[in-house]
Amino acid sequence: MKASETKLLAFIKKSPQFVIPIYQRTYSWTEKECRELWNDILRTGSKDEITSHFFGSIVYIEKGLYHVSSQSPLLVIDGQQRITTVTLLIAALANALGESEPVEGFSPRKLRNYYLLNPEEDGEKHYKLILSQTDKSSLIAILNRDQQPKNYSIRITQNFKLFESLIKESQNNLEIVCKGLAKLLVVDVALNREQDNPQLIFESMNSTGRELTQADLIRNYILMGLEPELQTKLYERYWRPMEVEFGQEAYGTQFDSFMRHFLTVKTGAIPNKSAVYEEFKKYSISPQVDQAGVEALVNDIHTFARYYCAMALGYEQNPELKLAFQDLRELKVDVAYPFLLELYHDYASGKFPRTDFLQAVRLVESYVFRRAICGIPTNSVNKTFANFTKFIKKDEYLETIKAHFMRLPSYRRFPNDEEFKRVLQTKDLYNIRDRSYWLRRLENHDRKERVAVDEYTIEHIMPQNANLSPAWRASLGLDWQRIHKTYLHTLGNLTLTAYNSRYSDKSFPEKRDMEKGFKESPLKLNQGLGQIKQWDENAICQRADRLSQMALDVWIAPKLESDGA
Repeated sequence: MKASETKLLAFIKKSPQFVIPIYQRTYSWTEKECRELWNDILRTGSKDEITSHFFGSIVYIEKGLYHVSSQSPLLVIDGQQRITTVTLLIAALANALGESEPVEGFSPRKLRNYYLLNPEEDGEKHYKLILSQTDKSSLIAILNRDQQPKNYSIRITQNFKLFESLIKESQNNLEIVCKGLAKLLVVDVALNREQDNPQLIFESMNSTGRELTQADLIRNYILMGLEPELQTKLYERYWRPMEVEFGQEAYGTQFDSFMRHFLTVKTGAIPNKSAVYEEFKKYSISPQVDQAGVEALVNDIHTFARYYCAMALGYEQNPELKLAFQDLRELKVDVAYPFLLELYHDYASGKFPRTDFLQAVRLVESYVFRRAICGIPTNSVNKTFANFTKFIKKDEYLETIKAHFMRLPSYRRFPNDEEFKRVLQTKDLYNIRDRSYWLRRLENHDRKERVAVDEYTIEHIMPQNANLSPAWRASLGLDWQRIHKTYLHTLGNLTLTAYNSRYSDKSFPEKRDMEKGFKESPLKLNQGLGQIKQWDENAICQRADRLSQMALDVWIAPKLESDGA
């Protein structure tokens, strides 16, 4: 390895071409990093006493000699985010300058021919920077001043538009922008394929910009050291499909979590969020994995990624499973994914019937929701699910899942029907995180024509206003203050309506009998309200008992066939 300090623009100008290898992450800088660079450029360009601004390092592999001396592309190991961002800025600047040249060397023609294009080359060699996959076509469209492709890169297009707007705002200060760009300084780090280990150097780099994700490190670890032919094969056959299945946003925000769940499935231990990469390296060199080979490993990751996308991103095709996974996402049951990934694998392999898999998913939902209602601490749930499959007998799959749920000790327990029903009737259900979830589940249970609960609002039958009207005080009786305080936010007093503003603080008979009132409501939650004459403590408790009994069928408890239930 050999490093030297150089001005960024001079380095780009003398370099034949930068190519981002397929194993590198996609462009990921956000508006925040772009604005920081823009502010640094303005600050540096406006002060003559500042001669340079350090902008990190550019690490690359070049065949043959250490530094730029041939026309072979430079494979960028570190610095993609910086080179790409400056390319976008220069492209926006070149478009905005028209025929002007605010600083010598910064005419539109020179900007394009020095830093964006190789004017005498054709095909991909025509461009100074070649990105990977989606980013590639979007950047080329910008450099060609063409329309963006249908599947454009979100980050590339957003940041280019940002620079266009910033340059427009600074139309009278473009000389400062040019001077600031000219002062950007980088460390040019050239690697020798024969002597340097790109992966170790890549891991140890502490450059400016966005921190590498655990998934970035894993992908590079797998692909970087392979021969180009195998590298391309594994990326295009397995890794690129994963990126597409996740989508640009979800790949950036959820792939780390998926890899953590994947390792939990494979090792039975939950890696620390910041140690996923290190744990993956240990797993990848374990005898069983090492013997199977790198293609089998990447194929396995891809397989489980499809399961994760089905559950966590809503891509499941089966309607019943899709709905069950949606309910889990609303509950934010991420800790159950390692267990569910293994179940999904057996389901996809034909070892676990779909009806049984669906029951298992619903049991996980019930377990998490019942515990939340009963106020049981959640700090042990991740370990419960990480080791769950150790207690399953695959020849009695669903029955042993139920049995293990029933055997969990007190602090990990599955609340039984009596406990769940009792707490559900008295708990404040209005001020919990999952209030839209439980109302939707109750309303739509066993409905073939589902109600879009998002179109409704929560209605307190007995109003929230502490200063109740004389009619309400009379209805509740002499002890109206205690009743109001005790039952206001509880199951028996809550329902759904599309006419919340019309109901307001009206008396119960008015809410019941008005046009579109409780008598005419098509909602299951409002059934029976039209026949109630007086809304008081007894009516609230009776409705709570009815709805809590219904809840036992929604959030089922595990029962074995031998129980006769």
